[in-house]
Amino acid sequence: MGAKGFVEGGIASIVAGCSTHPLDLIKVRMQLQGESSAPAPLSNPNLRPAFAYNATGATVSIPQPIYQPPVVRSGPVSVGLKIYRSEGVAALFSGISATVLRQTLYSTTRMGLYEIFRTKWTDKTTGEFSLPRKITAGLLAGGIGAAVGNPADVAMVRMQADGRLPVAQRRNYKGVGDAIKTMVKQEGVTSLWRGSSLTVNRAMIVTASQLASYDQIKETILKNGVMSDGLGTHVTASFAAGFVASVASNPVDVIKTRVMNMKVVEGVEPPYKGAVDCAVKTVRAEGVMALYKGFIPTISRQGPFTVVLFVTLEQVRKLLKDF
Repeated sequence: MGAKGFVEGGIASIVAGCSTHPLDLIKVRMQLQGESSAPAPLSNPNLRPAFAYNATGATVSIPQPIYQPPVVRSGPVSVGLKIYRSEGVAALFSGISATVLRQTLYSTTRMGLYEIFRTKWTDKTTGEFSLPRKITAGLLAGGIGAAVGNPADVAMVRMQADGRLPVAQRRNYKGVGDAIKTMVKQEGVTSLWRGSSLTVNRAMIVTASQLASYDQIKETILKNGVMSDGLGTHVTASFAAGFVASVASNPVDVIKTRVMNMKVVEGVEPPYKGAVDCAVKTVRAEGVMALYKGFIPTISRQGPFTVVLFVTLEQVRKLLKDF
């Protein structure tokens, strides 16, 4: 199996990542909704000064309440339409070069390692690859893959989020190479692994739930004779696996997106000190359900992504079975 598993997983992952990229971009934009980008509140220009008289009869002004514009939260369709109208159709593919690099590094690694673990840990007598071993294989493969692919992940999040910033504050990366080069120059090489603990945790959860669920559900369908080993089985098992992965990973994904996207300026305290600080501030300011922001586009993207991933993987396996 060796290198073959990496090649098969890499091809399937790149196809799935590129085909669902706009949904991933919408998810990132939704996860950043409600995040404070301007700490200083605005005064309402429509409020006129109010006056009163003090004990001596002199006129004094009454301080007016500070006006903070309400945060308008939009759904995935309206977010998508807003991006299209304000930034153009090409904006829906912002950061796709980073997606290709991310899938090449992260997903190729995790898919290949999972196949290696499957080969080593499958019982030679019964041919069984037990669920606990599947989950363990997914956790290990996902964690290692995420550590390898984190620089591309940071670049992808920033490129996808850039369009929501005021023009003067945009990073305007020309591509994933420029993004990585600029981050290293301005923020140091460690910035490429910003949020890496979150990326690793998320990847472990996603890979364990996604790959283990797919294998387990597919085996159950075939074992009980519900369907034969074909397209119907692959689509059913992969969509179910996508749903499980979405539910399990969304909270970590929200925090990861915010930590990776934060702007760090020398001499200025960053918005978040780390993952825990980001989680606490997010929950305090926006409530617990803020951790499930972007869930609809997450499942809308994770479902098709997982379906395309495994359907493509099964076809690639057939094409390469003699190699």
